[in-house]
Amino acid sequence: MSLLEVEAINSFYGDSHILFDVSLRVEEHECVALLGRNGAGKTTTLRSIMGVLSPGSGTIRLDGKPIQGRPPYEIAQLGMQLVPEERAIFGALTVEENLRLAALTAPGAWPLDRIYQVFPRLAERRRSGGRTLSGGEQQMLAIARALIRDARIILLDEPFEGLAPLIVRDLVRVSRELVQQGRTIVVVEQNVAAALSFADRVYVLNNGHVVWEGTPDELHADPSVMKSHLGV
Repeated sequence: MSLLEVEAINSFYGDSHILFDVSLRVEEHECVALLGRNGAGKTTTLRSIMGVLSPGSGTIRLDGKPIQGRPPYEIAQLGMQLVPEERAIFGALTVEENLRLAALTAPGAWPLDRIYQVFPRLAERRRSGGRTLSGGEQQMLAIARALIRDARIILLDEPFEGLAPLIVRDLVRVSRELVQQGRTIVVVEQNVAAALSFADRVYVLNNGHVVWEGTPDELHADPSVMKSHLGV
């Protein structure tokens, strides 16, 4: 049994059919990348898994238990955290207040010092307001809020978008270290090279369909998929 099992989900925005029988699995302690062009359905897949969008049909299981149709806060209590593309940090709160708020309802919350070991920059900015942070610092804080809850599985939506190359390099390093430490991650990312550098397996989506599945090495060895669906 996989930690996360998605079976033939169909998701809609109003009358628009976005996901078509999407199926995937994520094992515990692995990183899975969802790749594809803009509009392929990657973010919708994460939103459907997290309960932000309820699939019209299909099954989603976390640790063998069906979760489709449950509200996001219940899914979060089961050990899943979504780091959304827009980051959604509280600009009026400090870095430390954002972290303490995230940890408030987590029974196994990490101590702040452990978070600051992962992101030393956040320790330096701990008293700074969220709205004063750079884009890279905001992304660090968004990921840190998921980590402090000791999430079993973290969904990362475009974590490197719009960030300077040096910040991307640092976040890739942190992501790789988290995977090596046994975190389970699902990452949606347009930066194919960055995602493949720490993913164990890959799903490629196109127009709401899963069109390819395999390892990063297998993807690199299949230039037709890279060109047709990823523009690489």
